[in-house]
Amino acid sequence: MERDPGPGGARRALGRLLEAVLASRGEANAVFDILAVLQSEDQEEIQEAVRACSRLFGALLERGELFVGQLPPEETVMAGSQGATRKYKMWMRHRYHSCCNCLGELLAHPSFQVKELALGTLMKFVQLEGAHPLEKPKWEGNYLFPRPLFKMVVEGLLSLEEDRSLLLSQFREYLEHDDIRYHTMQAASDVVARVANGHPEVPLIFCNNAFTLLSAVSLPRQESDISSFYVRRTELLDKWKVTHLKEHRRAFQLMWLGFLKHKLPLSICKKVLVIMHDSILPHLAQPSLMIDFLTRAYDIGGAISLLALNGLFILIHKHNLEYPDFYRKLYGLLDPSVFHVKYRARFFHLADLFLSSSHLPAYLVAAFAKRLSRLALTAPPEALLMVLPFICNLLRRHPACRVLVHRPGGPELDADPYDPGEEDPAKSRALESSLWELQALQRHYHPEVSKAASVINQVLSVPEVSLAPLLELTAFEVFERDLKKGPESVPLEFIPARGLLGRRDDLCAQHFTLS
Repeated sequence: MERDPGPGGARRALGRLLEAVLASRGEANAVFDILAVLQSEDQEEIQEAVRACSRLFGALLERGELFVGQLPPEETVMAGSQGATRKYKMWMRHRYHSCCNCLGELLAHPSFQVKELALGTLMKFVQLEGAHPLEKPKWEGNYLFPRPLFKMVVEGLLSLEEDRSLLLSQFREYLEHDDIRYHTMQAASDVVARVANGHPEVPLIFCNNAFTLLSAVSLPRQESDISSFYVRRTELLDKWKVTHLKEHRRAFQLMWLGFLKHKLPLSICKKVLVIMHDSILPHLAQPSLMIDFLTRAYDIGGAISLLALNGLFILIHKHNLEYPDFYRKLYGLLDPSVFHVKYRARFFHLADLFLSSSHLPAYLVAAFAKRLSRLALTAPPEALLMVLPFICNLLRRHPACRVLVHRPGGPELDADPYDPGEEDPAKSRALESSLWELQALQRHYHPEVSKAASVINQVLSVPEVSLAPLLELTAFEVFERDLKKGPESVPLEFIPARGLLGRRDDLCAQHFTLS
């Protein structure tokens, strides 16, 4: 292609080629010159070539000048005895495929502007090809969607070598359309399965890209909300799966189960567990199928186990999940680090819910109260202001555990019978012990902690203390609250001093003055 000199020369040259191809079929070979510019080293030229291809093949799709049906190999087309018009349409359809492949490769271009333009052009082709299908319907009312082209777009977004989070953020706007969202779930499932089966360990970059895409998929709450379609249709037929929320939920379930069944990095597991309870489980056709992933995560320990609690809570309370040794594993999560993790508030909120049942045995509740009391000895003040009311609430709910703070006629103990190293709360002998740790905390250096620990010295009130405002309490908030307290007036003398040298009749004031 001959470029015009000066700025904008490539644009003008491409414009002339584009007009020639659209005006006359005899100039069809000029398409090669346009496609060649897609391989240019110059970023501006590539963008002009992408815009030219968008206009060219967009017009050809709308005019019906691309072959419709099963496309034969190009060698067969040129050697066959078809008519000139049929050969032209087949030949131009091959050029269209070459253009789409080049645009797919440009999704990996170093320049984000080129990536963004290539993505927008491919999605334009998806819309036009959906409205003007390049395949023949198998029966009347057959639902047609350019799946191969759209799958190539999804494959380009789910890169194995490069973080595509910025490009995926641009793709999110397309997920607002119901048909795009439905086919994204299907294509993502296929790509994840292919990559995972081809690699003994799924690459971290691919996992991050896949999670970014999967987490961006949000299903509507009711079927009547399915009304926004990217590919324009004259009418929506009830027999099309894409129009039913049940099919969307099924595709959503297959997508997530296919992703989570593989061995994923712990960083990805954390991200999944954070959104599990409100963005994944409510949209699954069968939420109970998540039990395998959640139990595996719960058995890992540490922050992963804390995050898995939320999903398990939903399955236990809403889907009647039976989980053996649940409280034993919950008891095992209580260690000194629980007061310092990022998800402390979520953990204690759920632990409070799990221990709220009045049908729990006294030995189990006593074990939790004793373990928390022992950990409280080394906890920071902001955690103590939440843990101490937590323990007192346990004693309010379960009167049988009040022997931990008042045991009339109890034996004299030379040592604490509680075994902190025992993993089974039933064997920890917590009910034989006492909460002497709370009495020790009454001498804490922070006055609010001392006050909170002194609550056990009186009869516990019937209404429980709300933990909601205490769960998110931070050291900064505690410090700020202390600073805002005004100074208390403390009587130092019966007759207050006046001035720097004392009272007027003071000996010092008689002989000295300040001037």
